[in-house]
Amino acid sequence: MEDKDFTLFMENVKSLTAIDLTQYKEAQMKRRLTTFRMKKGFATFRELYAAMSSDKGLLNEFLDRMTINVSEFFRNPNRWDALQHKFLPEMIKQGGRLKCWSAACSTGEEPYTLAMILSEHNALASASLLATDLDEGVLAKAREGFYSERSVQEVPAPLLDKYFVKENGGYRLIRDRFRTVEFRRHNLLEDRFEPDFDLIICRNVMIYFTEEAKQLLYRKFSDALKPGGILFVGSTEQIFSPGKFGLEPADTFFYRKKL
Repeated sequence: MEDKDFTLFMENVKSLTAIDLTQYKEAQMKRRLTTFRMKKGFATFRELYAAMSSDKGLLNEFLDRMTINVSEFFRNPNRWDALQHKFLPEMIKQGGRLKCWSAACSTGEEPYTLAMILSEHNALASASLLATDLDEGVLAKAREGFYSERSVQEVPAPLLDKYFVKENGGYRLIRDRFRTVEFRRHNLLEDRFEPDFDLIICRNVMIYFTEEAKQLLYRKFSDALKPGGILFVGSTEQIFSPGKFGLEPADTFFYRKKL
């Protein structure tokens, strides 16, 4: 009965939000959502769905629980060093307008990290930087640009002084410097991908998807890159057999679309 209750819940959620929970690892997702259901005082997923259907606040809480919104600036700094000193100079040297995408961007630390690096290369004004996430709540926080001390702990001191103002126990990003960053809602598993990106960053998200969903997304990311474009993934997300997606290893956790 419990399995049937959860299965019906997944079907209803897909009808309501276009989010296909079957593409996520079931044990992790079910455990997380069961905790959420019990915390909210609902005995069954059927009751939870009925409440979500009429309460937008509860629906947004569900979306926030379902997505993994843990992020920080310059997460795994040595990998950002590789982007900053190896790959971006290559891209900038080619000339033209850089087209970049931070997919599943959460509260904005990742795209703003990229924007800071581009700015330091004097390339932000001539770049297009799209940042997307499934959760409208985290996108609102990203647009606000206010972060805790923990979130900015890896930001180099000169960049912290240059791009942030200390405020109310945290740090507020000077948003005027980053108006070229466009935040937009996007469902990786359902929505189409724009083409011709020079750089796509999608980190620490794929680990929550089923193997079938990962295969689909690696293909979609590859198709969305220009020949020679770079896909930057998380530190636990090595792509096995990248060649079958038209990709080749370029560095640790960086993959290049074959020319």
